[in-house]
Amino acid sequence: MSLRLSTVILPYRRWHDGARATWQQAEELGFHAAYTYDHLSWRTFRDGPWFGAVPTLTAAAAVTEQLRLGTLVTSPNFRHPVTLAKDLISLDDVSNGRITLGIGAGGTGFDATALGQDPWSPRERADRFAEFVQLLDTLLTEDGADSVSYEGAFYSASEARNIPGCVQRPRLPFAVAATGPRGLKLAARHGQAWVTTGDPKLFETGTPEQSLQAIRGQVEKLSTACEAQGRDVAELDRILLTGFTPDRPLDSFDAFVDFAGNHAALGFTEIVIHWPIPESDFAADQKIFERIATEAVQQLG
Repeated sequence: MSLRLSTVILPYRRWHDGARATWQQAEELGFHAAYTYDHLSWRTFRDGPWFGAVPTLTAAAAVTEQLRLGTLVTSPNFRHPVTLAKDLISLDDVSNGRITLGIGAGGTGFDATALGQDPWSPRERADRFAEFVQLLDTLLTEDGADSVSYEGAFYSASEARNIPGCVQRPRLPFAVAATGPRGLKLAARHGQAWVTTGDPKLFETGTPEQSLQAIRGQVEKLSTACEAQGRDVAELDRILLTGFTPDRPLDSFDAFVDFAGNHAALGFTEIVIHWPIPESDFAADQKIFERIATEAVQQLG
């Protein structure tokens, strides 16, 4: 499978003050997909504008035609499977089957306490994530007259109906973000794709070579998890969300081609780059970014 190039557009701009044009330009540049973060607020953007992922993607679906759309990533921190399933079915309908759900366990950032709860422990996050993904899978797949009722340790559903179901069958694809054994098991069982950002321990002090080796190890663990589930790892797309490794792939066109080639050799099928944001951690030269978007994949052959 040839390498695909996608982008992630942070929802910090008003729709009629640049955001709409950015999503349309992502399609014009030929990106495979454009994603957004599903947070209530995020890191250094907390004290500035930040818009909701579901309304943003709905609006983007209405002004694009071919571009795939999705979240990188949604988590249980402030979502419930029953209400999320209804939103996703609606999104899939508005976009005519162009939605991918990137989904992860979440962390300890602002989302973890925004609803007034104490932050969950790593074990509880993993427990909740497993139950969340399982129930969401059921809710999105069962689209007939039969309702879904479920009583778990963390989530419940009582006669939830999701007629008519997703446009994509049997449901829209899950891209599961995971590096630990429990998350990789969920990716192997429920995912149509796997997502990684690399090894966070190497972001500030590691080298690109160390990062590549760490990601190679993650890919091997994914293969092991798929084997344990009786699944061919080749069935899963492998997505690398850039911006969180020691590499600087957007510094130049050649830097990106080298970076992408190294990771494609590990079996990655999709690389996601952040749309440039001036005066932020995602600052980049817009002209280099656009050249990467239009020429880099062809350069890789």
